[in-house]
Amino acid sequence: MSWLTELFNVPKPVIAMCHFQALPGDPRYDHQKGMAWVIDKARADLLALQKGGVDGVMFSNEFSLPYLTKVEPVTSTAMARVIGELKRDIAVPYGVNVLWDPAASIDVAMATDALFVREIFTGVYASDFGIWNTNCGEVIRHQYRLGAQKIKLLFNIVPEAAAYLGNRKIEDIARSTVFNNLPDALCVSGLTAGSETDTSILKTVKTAVPDTPVFVNTGVRLSNVEEQLAIADGAVTGTTFKKDGVFFNPVDESRVKAFMDKVKAFRKIL
Repeated sequence: MSWLTELFNVPKPVIAMCHFQALPGDPRYDHQKGMAWVIDKARADLLALQKGGVDGVMFSNEFSLPYLTKVEPVTSTAMARVIGELKRDIAVPYGVNVLWDPAASIDVAMATDALFVREIFTGVYASDFGIWNTNCGEVIRHQYRLGAQKIKLLFNIVPEAAAYLGNRKIEDIARSTVFNNLPDALCVSGLTAGSETDTSILKTVKTAVPDTPVFVNTGVRLSNVEEQLAIADGAVTGTTFKKDGVFFNPVDESRVKAFMDKVKAFRKIL
C-alpha cells in the first residue's frame, strides 16, 4: 500500500468525484452558459469537497451522458481546460477519469499533471453503450510512449452498466488482471454512479488480491462507509456528497464534512 500512503498521507483515503457539467460536443451542453459556467460549477464543487476534508479529488466528465468508449477530441480538450483553470484552487492530490476512454484519460492526466486515472482497462462487456471492448496492452504502451509511467492506474474491474462476456468468477478476473497487467489498484463498483457496491463482491476481490490496493468505487455513504472501509483500502465516491444525495445536484459541504468526520474517527481505531 506504499504508494497510497505516500500520495495521500492517510490510511484508507477517500477520493471525491468532482463531476463536470456537460461539455462542448455533449448532448446536454448549455451553449448559452458556455464553458465559463462549467468552470464556475466545477470550482464551487471542488472547494466544497476540499473544505469538507476529502483526501483527494478525481475530475470526471460525469454529465457527458450518454458516454462514449472513445471520446471526441473536444472532450479531452475541454476537460484539460477546466482542470487548468482550477489548478490554482486544487489543494489535494488529484486524478482524472475521461468516461470511458483509457487513452484519453492518460492524455488529460499527462497534460494537467494529474497523479492517477480510473478507467476500464481490461475485459469485454455487454453494456448500455453496446459491445464494450478494451486493449490494455495498447493503452499501457501509449502511457509509456508519453512518458506517463508515474501516473497511477486504477482498474475498474466491475464496470458500471455492463456485464462481462464470458462466465468467469470475479476472483479469477481479479487475479488474472493483477498478474497480466500490474494495476496500481482495482476498483469495485455497483450498477451505476451512486449504487451501493456489494460488500460480498468487494471482500471476494480483496481476498483474491491481498497485495493490491482495492477501492470501493460507488455507493459509499454515511450509513455504510465504516463497513465498506473495513474491507477496502480506500473509497471513490461522489453522489453521497451532493445536496440530498442526488447525482445531478451540486456538492453540499456539510454532507462532505459529516462523512469525512466519520471516516477520520474510523481511522483512529484501525
